Amino acid sequence: MFNIKEELKKLPDSPGVYIMHDKADNIIYVGKAVNLKRRVSSYFQTRPRSPKIEKMISLIDHFEYIMVESEMEAFVLECNLIKENRPKYNTMLMDDKTYPFVKITLFEKYPKVYLTRRHLKDGAKYFGPYTNVTAVREILKMFRKLYGYRTCDKKIDGTKQERPCLYRDMGECPGPCSGKVSEETYKEGIEKIVRFFDGDTKGVIKSLKEKMLKCSENMEFEQAAAYRDMLNNVEAMSQVQRVTASDEMNRDVIGIAMKDFKAIVQVFFIRSGKMVGREHYFLDAESDDKSEVIEEFVTQFYGGAAVIPKEILLSEEIEEKELTESWLSEKAGAKVKITTPIKGKKEKLVELAVDNAQNILIKDAEKLQREAERTTGAVEELKTLLGIAEEEEELPGELYDEDETIADEKKAEKKQERFRIESYDISNTSGFESVGSMVVYENGKPKKSDYRRFRIKTVEGPDDYASMKEVLSRRFARAAHLIRPSEDGYLPLEGKADRDCSFEKLPDLILMDGGRGQVNAALEIAESFGLDIRICGMVKDDHHRTRGLYFENEELPIDTGSECFKLITRIQDETHRFAIEYHKSLRSKAQVKSVLDDIEGIGAARRRSLITHFETITAIKEADVETLAKAPGMNIKAAQAVYDFFHKEKT
Repeated sequence: MFNIKEELKKLPDSPGVYIMHDKADNIIYVGKAVNLKRRVSSYFQTRPRSPKIEKMISLIDHFEYIMVESEMEAFVLECNLIKENRPKYNTMLMDDKTYPFVKITLFEKYPKVYLTRRHLKDGAKYFGPYTNVTAVREILKMFRKLYGYRTCDKKIDGTKQERPCLYRDMGECPGPCSGKVSEETYKEGIEKIVRFFDGDTKGVIKSLKEKMLKCSENMEFEQAAAYRDMLNNVEAMSQVQRVTASDEMNRDVIGIAMKDFKAIVQVFFIRSGKMVGREHYFLDAESDDKSEVIEEFVTQFYGGAAVIPKEILLSEEIEEKELTESWLSEKAGAKVKITTPIKGKKEKLVELAVDNAQNILIKDAEKLQREAERTTGAVEELKTLLGIAEEEEELPGELYDEDETIADEKKAEKKQERFRIESYDISNTSGFESVGSMVVYENGKPKKSDYRRFRIKTVEGPDDYASMKEVLSRRFARAAHLIRPSEDGYLPLEGKADRDCSFEKLPDLILMDGGRGQVNAALEIAESFGLDIRICGMVKDDHHRTRGLYFENEELPIDTGSECFKLITRIQDETHRFAIEYHKSLRSKAQVKSVLDDIEGIGAARRRSLITHFETITAIKEADVETLAKAPGMNIKAAQAVYDFFHKEKT
């Protein structure tokens, strides 16, 4: 057995990487240390920490470590282990996507222009990275129409002629492969594209406006609209190029805003002195120290970056600046400088990045607040309406302990439990193909992985009460790991393979689509299984709209403007939708099966083909063999089988 106190004593006073594991041997945290003994021991000492790290420490079952020769080796090893294992409690980027560059192969006689996510040292001209990928794609399409350029991989040196492809006929490529365009003429268009991505957008904007107005005057409105769309994309591109620097250095500007261990990091991409893109990233931080969080961000962000600029401006000083610079320089193959400016234009750029991050953080907080109101807030309203909140204030005796700390922890765990609502509905057409649906919401949000459908097996005709009893019986039987009824009651399931683990979670509340009758039917089944579950019905008015909840033999009115009412309406609509979709699919299958399923040699694919091709069964019956054989997937033999089937029925 792993004894943490004893293992701490064995830790060396050397640099390295430590790896925390939980009881299931999952890696939950990876960290680097200049001194392994001092760093790892600090986790098991009393000190203020974030709730996330406190939770992580409580889950540590054992740890391991890897000693290295230097801090740089520890730095690189930590990056690789985090990237490979993505531990739950490390500060992680929510989004680690890479952004594309526009690549122009100027080293070729007839250069190509295309998007790529790889930045190579191959003599080509790269512009970017661009975060507005859609706008860049549209601009490249525009340049193909205005100037024409090739995207093919042909090696064209002008010495031999080939038949040009379709793009020549479409006017999107001059066709250098055909030898009918000179190198000088071709490169005139390429030079205009290069100037545009270098920041000279005025000429393109002026040209597009003139063409748009001319088409409008000539009442060519469709073409004018096309030029308008091109103009919008060009202006969208030029918007991000308004931030300029006095020099033409490539740099990234990174600013951070934080609140309650949630961080937003804003990155401005500046290339040749112009901003070519910007993006923000959400981080679930392990620390409330901005310096620590931004250092973690830099390590992860540039660990997988296609290109690293010569200068990185940060809003916070980082502790391991020199080490990080050395690592980045090694990756980039050139000197990389990290700066935290305190005055001048660079400081203004960093301040702008921080302001953007702060603005996003405020908006995100508002969004989270609205989401909380419509989910957990609505659930709390519902619990108050049903009197559940008052019951939970009197926590069970087992949650009280002589040790007040343990009692508080148990109360906190109880509070964090997810409130599970299950809603049921029956759908059929005059008793035909009756089905039941089970929809699940946890803390006010749908949990679609736990949705279940039931095909009614024991009830004939349109008996919703009996159908609901069957559905609930099967649901609760599954919860108790029971299966089909027998003379001795329910038979136990054998082995995990037969079990649906989602059924093990019993609901805190069941909502029935109906009033007293449906509620009583559900209560009867729950009691037969010895379950004490709150069950209430969603009562409707004459216009088929929910007017209240039937709970404990009385109808409770609901404020139609409340979040509680909106939540119940969403649950009710979702339950209806889920049941009706299943019923429709079964009914559709049954209708096709009743006519065509008995024909030998006609499987599901051919049945669908016949129905799609002929649209009606009558048309299939009246068709001759040659006509039937024309349906997709059919042949003469299958067509003859269909023809004989209907002919024999007639005789």
